[in-house]
Amino acid sequence: MMYIKGVGMTKFDYSQKAWWQFAYEATLEALEDAGMKISDISAIVLTTISSCDGVSEHQTHKISLLSDLFKINCPIIETPSVCAGGGVAFWTALHLNEFKPSTRAKLGAGPVPHRNKVSGAGNILVVAGEKLVDNKSEMTTHWIMSAAERVIEQTEGMLFPVQNALVWQQYMEKYGATMDDLSLISFKNHQNATLNPKAYYYKRPISLEEIKNSPVIASPFRLFDCSLSVNGGAAVILSKEKTDIEVIGSGFATDYLLTFGREDSTHFKATKLAKIEAFLQAGIKPEDIEVAEVHDAFTSVELFSYEDLGFAEIGKGAELIRSGRVNLDGSLPINTSGGLKAKGHPISVTGLAQIYEIVNQLRGKCGERQVKPLPKIGLVHNIGGTGGSVTVHILRKVV
Repeated sequence: MMYIKGVGMTKFDYSQKAWWQFAYEATLEALEDAGMKISDISAIVLTTISSCDGVSEHQTHKISLLSDLFKINCPIIETPSVCAGGGVAFWTALHLNEFKPSTRAKLGAGPVPHRNKVSGAGNILVVAGEKLVDNKSEMTTHWIMSAAERVIEQTEGMLFPVQNALVWQQYMEKYGATMDDLSLISFKNHQNATLNPKAYYYKRPISLEEIKNSPVIASPFRLFDCSLSVNGGAAVILSKEKTDIEVIGSGFATDYLLTFGREDSTHFKATKLAKIEAFLQAGIKPEDIEVAEVHDAFTSVELFSYEDLGFAEIGKGAELIRSGRVNLDGSLPINTSGGLKAKGHPISVTGLAQIYEIVNQLRGKCGERQVKPLPKIGLVHNIGGTGGSVTVHILRKVV
């Protein structure tokens, strides 16, 4: 496995910077965190859906733009995977450990990128930047829905809130969970976000009463069951050189684009498959996880992901939120950052922002929202679309 040297993240908000500015700012923070310069990077993995503008900022040669921005000539790979973009980019970077930095210096063509003493890749920058909210709601929705099936499902009105609401209706009927359970998840995540300076809802508390009485978006979902579209950036620097944070497990799986053509519409098979791979690599069990960032694009997804990730038996996920076990002071705190729900969800950036949170939790740098006692093992769960692509990563604090 590989190690994490540095992490960076911008504040999630509606500031109207270009997507590459968010990526740039996050990278500078990650480099500072790692005590490195950009010339120490030997490869970059980028993920973004670019801008919803589609005109003045739409750039299809983003890897060359990054070369220009960072004044670097290393290999740059782009791995778009919509909401799972950050997790997929991270997974891709982990699998570049056989990459050999260029020998072009021997040919008189410039300096060799930094290469550590361990065989394989040098330092790999994984970065994402997104200016998602910069247009009319109709255009932003159009871009977001490019992550779903556009011929059969969308012509029937199957936008993401509708898809997930139908999944949740089936889950409730089958297992007996309630909308009150989802309200508790939303309330938990909003409480955590008020303590996170980089979250959209920082110092902006929302009451349980407000959540339960918010407008209906797609019955039975209300406004506060849905994640918040924002702008932002995040970055992670990976290396084979030993640091204080080790990646001990990494899983990635995909599933059919047509949500209701799958084996089980009440759970995400890709989460289960990615989870199995990650835990096998890590050599641990779900009960060993001490803190987790779980993909909560909708509150319902967080609840049944408790089950898909092995934290609860199938149909018993609601017990975790009812008991308070997943609260900040519980035995398994989940979404200490505020989650997508209240920190915000800038599509491709989310997976790396989740890693940012878990790394800082393991390092004891989360201030008022710090999990106590200090956790040693954390999990990151990132979903693309309605369960169409999923990554699960497990991180460990090296003593």
